Amino acid sequence: MKRKIVLRNGVLADRKFYRPMLTLAIPVIIQNFIGSFLNMVDTVMVGRLGETAIAAVGIANQYFFIFMMFLIGLSAGCAVFIAQFWGRKDLKNIRRILGVGLVSALLVSALFVMVGVLFPRRIITLFNNDPQVIAEGSRYLQIVLCSYLFTGIAFVYVHALRAIGNTLLPMAVSTVALVCNVFFNYMLIFGKFGAPALGVAGAAIATVIARVVETGVLVAVIYWRRGVLAASFGELRAFDRRFVRKAYQTIIPVILNDICWGLASLIYAVVYGRMGTQAVATIQIVNTITNLFMVVIFGLSSAAAVMIGNSIGAGQVKRARIYAKRFSVLAVVLGVVLGLMLAVASPYMLNAFNVSAQVRKSTQTIIYIVAVIFFIRVFNIIAIVGVLRGGGDARSAFLLEGFTMWLIGVPLTIVGAFVLRLPVHLVYGLGLCEELTKGLLCLWRLRSGRWIHNVTHRFTGG
Repeated sequence: MKRKIVLRNGVLADRKFYRPMLTLAIPVIIQNFIGSFLNMVDTVMVGRLGETAIAAVGIANQYFFIFMMFLIGLSAGCAVFIAQFWGRKDLKNIRRILGVGLVSALLVSALFVMVGVLFPRRIITLFNNDPQVIAEGSRYLQIVLCSYLFTGIAFVYVHALRAIGNTLLPMAVSTVALVCNVFFNYMLIFGKFGAPALGVAGAAIATVIARVVETGVLVAVIYWRRGVLAASFGELRAFDRRFVRKAYQTIIPVILNDICWGLASLIYAVVYGRMGTQAVATIQIVNTITNLFMVVIFGLSSAAAVMIGNSIGAGQVKRARIYAKRFSVLAVVLGVVLGLMLAVASPYMLNAFNVSAQVRKSTQTIIYIVAVIFFIRVFNIIAIVGVLRGGGDARSAFLLEGFTMWLIGVPLTIVGAFVLRLPVHLVYGLGLCEELTKGLLCLWRLRSGRWIHNVTHRFTGG
């Protein structure tokens, strides 16, 4: 009889974990899957223009990638507070943090737009010396810069919505925007429905239209529903220097974490760019395909950060520890399953890309390498983005990411490409050594139990 009660309680505990986890994760998974799938369609469309077009758009998007790292770090840093404030139902400070995030996002966006407008060709030249790639890439970049301010606003609101448990609205709005992007890509790249065939420039215009639609619809729905984030202008700006200083004690490590990761990825892009247009095209296709298999993990890490952050904000530390263990186990299991799926599906997915036999062979080899260590990559993402950030341990997340990428991944990639002069698949494989080291360090930090920090205590009485 006692054994039955224990088993029943265990099932109940599982339900209390899995129900909110799935409620939070599934919309994010669907959103990211649709986004990754449509981005693959986008890449295929551009790919019909040739390998030079793929390389040009891919390199121009490296600048957006660095911009996005600032935004993700800023938005995720604000979301750490919002999740914990939501756990204690502190609406006043949620709106103050939202205001800090929006002002910061607008400033960062304006800075990136200014630099991009002034130095478009120099930015592309950092990654590739091919005159055609530079011309097409700088043209794409100058147009797509118009979307940056809208992107900054949207990122802050999307992360804030997820932090309070609303993942359905970002999913719905993002889906509309992505479908819009694909439609206008088709129309403007190839000159359909009476529009001129603009090629790479058409892809840039489609991106701008989609970003404007996404931000406009998102903000309109938030204020129409008059929910938690529908703050007045006065509530958004109700922060002083002291409040900002306290907030940025956590936000800065998160930003540095993502910038550190983004800059390392930038170095990787420069390395592959110097290896030639075929290497760039190979990595672009690898990222497009593997991102489809990462969508589940992005949803899981988002759920982990929210559930653990809400628990800590509500003072339920024991529950936060249990959630961390369960998310870690799920990460490994899902990583193994997704790695096998990636290995099996990739040969068929590569048929969608119009590339040379050499690019296809290198791409397939890299994907098989990624599939083998996929469970480690998944565990690392859940540990850093989900558990450590949700627990308010942004500093450790930053140190773990920075150490492994800059002292292991980046040096090995540079040595492999320029000293040993290895082919692109072996260079990529060397860089993955950072994932192995990072996994061991993440496991050590989680087992120590020192990752739980209630960041809302800084604002008690504020």
